[in-house]
Amino acid sequence: MFPPHRPHSLSTSSRRASRGFSLTETLVTVCICGTLASIAVPSWRSATHSMKLTSVANSFSAHVHLARSEAIKRNARVVLCKSGQGTSCETGGNWAQGWIVFHDANNNGAADTGERVIGSFGALPDGYRFSGNTPVASYLSYTGTGTSKTTSGAFQAGTFTLCREGDAPAEAREIAINALGRPKIRKTSLASC
Repeated sequence: MFPPHRPHSLSTSSRRASRGFSLTETLVTVCICGTLASIAVPSWRSATHSMKLTSVANSFSAHVHLARSEAIKRNARVVLCKSGQGTSCETGGNWAQGWIVFHDANNNGAADTGERVIGSFGALPDGYRFSGNTPVASYLSYTGTGTSKTTSGAFQAGTFTLCREGDAPAEAREIAINALGRPKIRKTSLASC
């Protein structure tokens, strides 16, 4: 058999030592936490910006798909254009000001009075740049067959670039529109935004 268990009696000095942390231990812990935070914060910011780029690129791609499907459904021209106020197309600035999708009844590539806005997206936060190369600098237009064509009838393909200003090198997203009008998102890096 085992001997009966007897409770230990703690001495006064051992009870006093187990009450808390010394100043040195606390300072070392604070320094370690500070070092870990200085490593984690830049990575967290980078991940946040990357998620924002992906989110905006996905939203834009969804609006491209909306424009294309609405054009097929209506068997009529539907346009995606940059728009700061959400009701008409802008000729200046870049796509960071926002965009709209609308039924272009008169085939001119501009949202005129009476043409219905189907979808919209507001301005991006300050510091983000979103632009299209020459074929898609102002608008992206779909015909009733679901192909992208300019108002003159030429096929319309191009690339939109989304990045955060001030970053060098800059993580970016490209939304490439092929000759059939289908979008494809690519993650890329630019020398600067």
